[in-house]
Amino acid sequence: MHEPQVAQLEMLARLDQATSRAAEWADRRTAWQPLSQAQTMVKRALGRAETLRVRLEAPIVVATFGGTGTGKSSLINAIVGEECTQSGRERPTTRRPIVIAHPKADLEPIGLPLDEVEIVRRDAEILRDLVLIDCPDPDTSETEEAGSNLQRLHALLPYCDVLIYTSTQQKYRSARVAEELGQAAAGCRLVFVQTHADLDEDVREDWRARLREHYEIPDVFLIDSLRGLQEQQASQRPSGDLARLQDLLTTQLAASERMRVRRANVVDLLLGVVGRCRELLQPEAPRLDDLEEALAQQNAALSESLSTTLRGELIGSRHLWERRLLAAVSATWGFSPFSGLLRLYQGLGALIASFALFRSRSAAQMALVGAMQGARWWSGRRAERQAEENLESAFCLDDATLREASLVVDGHRRSAGMLQTEESTRSLTELQGRAAQLERDFLTDAARRIDDVIDRLARRNSRWFVRLFYELMFAAYLMFVLYRVGKNFFYDSWIHDAPLLSTDFYIPALLFFLLWAGLLLMAFTHRLRRGLNAEIDELAREMVHRRFGSGLFPDLEESCRQARGAVMELDAINASLGALRDEIAISTALGGRRAPGATVVSDV
Repeated sequence: MHEPQVAQLEMLARLDQATSRAAEWADRRTAWQPLSQAQTMVKRALGRAETLRVRLEAPIVVATFGGTGTGKSSLINAIVGEECTQSGRERPTTRRPIVIAHPKADLEPIGLPLDEVEIVRRDAEILRDLVLIDCPDPDTSETEEAGSNLQRLHALLPYCDVLIYTSTQQKYRSARVAEELGQAAAGCRLVFVQTHADLDEDVREDWRARLREHYEIPDVFLIDSLRGLQEQQASQRPSGDLARLQDLLTTQLAASERMRVRRANVVDLLLGVVGRCRELLQPEAPRLDDLEEALAQQNAALSESLSTTLRGELIGSRHLWERRLLAAVSATWGFSPFSGLLRLYQGLGALIASFALFRSRSAAQMALVGAMQGARWWSGRRAERQAEENLESAFCLDDATLREASLVVDGHRRSAGMLQTEESTRSLTELQGRAAQLERDFLTDAARRIDDVIDRLARRNSRWFVRLFYELMFAAYLMFVLYRVGKNFFYDSWIHDAPLLSTDFYIPALLFFLLWAGLLLMAFTHRLRRGLNAEIDELAREMVHRRFGSGLFPDLEESCRQARGAVMELDAINASLGALRDEIAISTALGGRRAPGATVVSDV
């Protein structure tokens, strides 16, 4: 396969990919009304682009476009070289579109509404690769009513590949015609012709300057159509720019150029519509930003109001978490002197109750001690349940907060043009149910996180250097006391006949042992409490953030994210179409609509 054919197939594949990407974008579901409007525009453009793709091998359709009395019909006659249509300068003479084609031309593949046009066959050389259309004037009717010239014109434009834009010294400033050209130029190549060269002054430079901002204008032809027709009827070559125009139509729009022209028209059509969609969405984007900001502010406000309450409840129940942490540390530490001290401290209440039970002298006393121990256990369990209930109540949102959040968000939703979602129509009761469900999910996660915190702190406070420090500090006093007792018993009393240590030594030693053990316990529990407080602060922040990670209005937040993603995808489509447009090689003699955002340079 030859390289040009491979390049052509590659270009067609990229064009198919671009149109498929645009079609997927247009089919996205969205609740944002401006985006929905843009998607409708893209769908319409894709429908028109499909008609261009179907007609890749059909003859190029060239139509005249211009205001009343600009000599469109006369120009058609001059291009063909013989009378094809009725011409007139004073009033519109073309009321029904006239299609001028070669006798052998098959008009069916073009898709024109043949029952609504007048067909004229002429055996002219220029018509072998072209079909000319003499279009009605766009400025003879203000509204697009059924049967009006404007309606007929708009019905034909989707089938046109090239527009010959005609104007005169009197008409080139017409705002109405310029407005219609802006709509018609999408997906078409343009040729600019100033007619009535025998009567008017040359205004091409001023005309070019007026149009340069929006259109690429490689050339503007100045033609006397009547003179050109007379010269050809006299078997003479037309003089002036008419000959250049005929050469442009026969060479640049020949059969070999059909595919390039139509590919360029498809890309220009899609690029123009995508650019227009971006222009429509740009002023609406701040309202979408306001909605997203309102949702974020509501989440932040709820998080801030609950953060303090949550931390207070966790700190208020700190002794319960300390008890669990101390038990976890003791279990992780294993068996050692200081871990034994921790277990003794943890079970001190039960130990005292056991001593009381041993001192009982009757069944009534034993029952009383058992009842007291049971009441103590029940009180502890009730305290744990109360802490859990307080934790749950910390996340119970009151009706006023929910109602205020709903009203504020709904106002921003309406301003942004976001359609109502299921959650935006919920009653207060349903919104409370939604909040309660989120609270249950949150508390389940909170319980898991608290267990993780206890386990993490237990491992952190059971590392070897922590254990070594406290074991050495605790064992140092024990070794000192044992050394004094052993030295007195085995050495002083046997060798030097010194008296054994009396209770005057053991009682202070026991007292200092209790003080030393208490000091170590205070230091260690302070270490645990300090780490626990830091973890509780972090846990409160994490849980509140997790609680409102999706907020009370997750559907609306998802709609905003989808709209934002669609806008970004539209920008990417615009960039890919722009790159594709730059790579499509078409004749520089044909003008066209500038891509949105394109740099304006001199066409001279």
